[in-house]
Amino acid sequence: KLELDGVKLFAESYNTLLAETARRVEDLRQQQTGNLGGAGSANSLGPLATSLPAALEQVDREHIGERLWKKDFTVWKSDPDIGVKIVDRLGWLDIAKVMESELRDIEGFAQDVRTSGIKDVVLLGMGGSSLGPEVFRLTFGQREGYPTLHVLDSTDPDTLAATERAIDLPHTLFIVASKSGSTLETQSHFTYFYDRERHLVGEQAAGQHFIAITDPGTQLDANAGKFGFRRVFRNPPDIGGRYSVLSFFGLVPAALAGYDVAALLDSALAMTKSCSNTVSAAENPGLTLGAILGTAWKQGHDKVTIIASPAIGSVGLWIEQLIAESTGKEGRGILPVSSEPLGAPGVYGNDRIFAYLRLDDQADAAQDQALAALEAAGQPVVRFHLRNPFALAGEFYRWEVATALAGYFLGINPFDEPNVQESKDNTRRILEIYRQEKRLPSLPATFADQGINVTVGETAQGQLSGVGSLVEFRQALARIARPGDYLAIMAYLQPTAEHDALLQGLRVALRDASKVATTLGYGPRFLHSTGQLHKGGANNGVFLQIVADDHEDVRIPGEPYSFGTLIHAQSLGDYQSLLTHQRRVVRVNLGTDIRRGLAALAGN
Repeated sequence: KLELDGVKLFAESYNTLLAETARRVEDLRQQQTGNLGGAGSANSLGPLATSLPAALEQVDREHIGERLWKKDFTVWKSDPDIGVKIVDRLGWLDIAKVMESELRDIEGFAQDVRTSGIKDVVLLGMGGSSLGPEVFRLTFGQREGYPTLHVLDSTDPDTLAATERAIDLPHTLFIVASKSGSTLETQSHFTYFYDRERHLVGEQAAGQHFIAITDPGTQLDANAGKFGFRRVFRNPPDIGGRYSVLSFFGLVPAALAGYDVAALLDSALAMTKSCSNTVSAAENPGLTLGAILGTAWKQGHDKVTIIASPAIGSVGLWIEQLIAESTGKEGRGILPVSSEPLGAPGVYGNDRIFAYLRLDDQADAAQDQALAALEAAGQPVVRFHLRNPFALAGEFYRWEVATALAGYFLGINPFDEPNVQESKDNTRRILEIYRQEKRLPSLPATFADQGINVTVGETAQGQLSGVGSLVEFRQALARIARPGDYLAIMAYLQPTAEHDALLQGLRVALRDASKVATTLGYGPRFLHSTGQLHKGGANNGVFLQIVADDHEDVRIPGEPYSFGTLIHAQSLGDYQSLLTHQRRVVRVNLGTDIRRGLAALAGN
């Protein structure tokens, strides 16, 4: 009996050990891959489930994973001239390993800054240079004992003034971040804040309040030497801006704010290994997601709605710019829908897939229930399970691989952004007119109501004819959006909680009335993300541009125009670009009382 009891005890202990070992292995697997099984299954993909195996088999048959790592441009285009440019944009594939060797230097620099009395760090950048740090800032918040991180990616003068009021200028370090080194918004921000620092601390000391992150040999690189910048981080030049979050562009701001860069790199390195060229498509988290996106697009599900747990809710901003700017061209594209409040199944069409990034230890029960209802209604739902917020770095890499593969399925080059430059050129042309005439072009109002002027673009006049009030206008907007369309709200306003709430209310009302996808972007930020898809993608968007008169304006030193003039020129330039591409666009000027104007526009 004693021997039998001993055997039973041994068996129980052995089984417990096996279970614990299995649990640890599963924990490690999920930590490394973000739960590969969460990349989609037959039960969650609905109508796409039967097509996915063939897509994955195609990826393996054509050796796409191997060719991606070999930087074979023919995955996307056969033209050698285009191919040279593609190869020059694939440095992100092994950037986590490169940055691992830079970790000690990054952390050492951050420690020097921390001990030098710097209280605020302000990132001056746009698009791929700013959205990664913005996600880190909103996710990890303020670390005790470290400088406060601010991100300025707007030319709105109210936003600029609010940023200046929030910082201690004599104890502030500015990060001037631009791949090209010539981004207009970033140049203007630097000019303004350098002038402010020069007057506060003197010409000799002003440069020590600035660092640069840029490609080697850019004008910004040269200016950093000219103005005596504290440090220059020269990024690998073979990485496009929207793929640069795991390079100096993302990691240096994170380190300065006191975030655990080593943990971020561990997550990215694990995902890099899981997406390597030796892993089959079905086991490769990046290729699996890319095949899902490509399969969905081929079957008319050309909109991916990004849902994330509240603690990591801002990740949609980054995914949005990656997908939109990468795929929206040649008359096709995948529309990312970020931060759209979840609704009942009946408010959605059949042109979406839903990507749910679930932070398992901080999950939201209401989100779980809403996604389950959508899945039960037959909507494709793709789930990703994150153990902690640092797993975002692995997700960044997964979505980069997936977006590159989606470009293969769409037959486009996912590494250029031709229409972003188009809007930039329009803005510069309008500013040149302003230099000569000291005024901006004016757009006549189609009608006015409650102090709000509405200008209907010629491409939308037939569908909005006879509209003369805001009530009729809201109803008409919902009517002109056809099944498969989307409504884009583009607000050239200060991003505030109050503006968010009013704009989201308008957004939800339009979605529920029209049953089409909606996007919401603040200008000029969105010009560096969804702006590419607006002009280069399919002509299935209805565009609502919202502007206002400035509360307070801010002069740009050395220029004949102000920040208020600049943002108005950017909105006019994009409006003209949308018309050139025969897009249905309407411009609404709220006047000076933005809150009242937004409430009236939303019908509140």
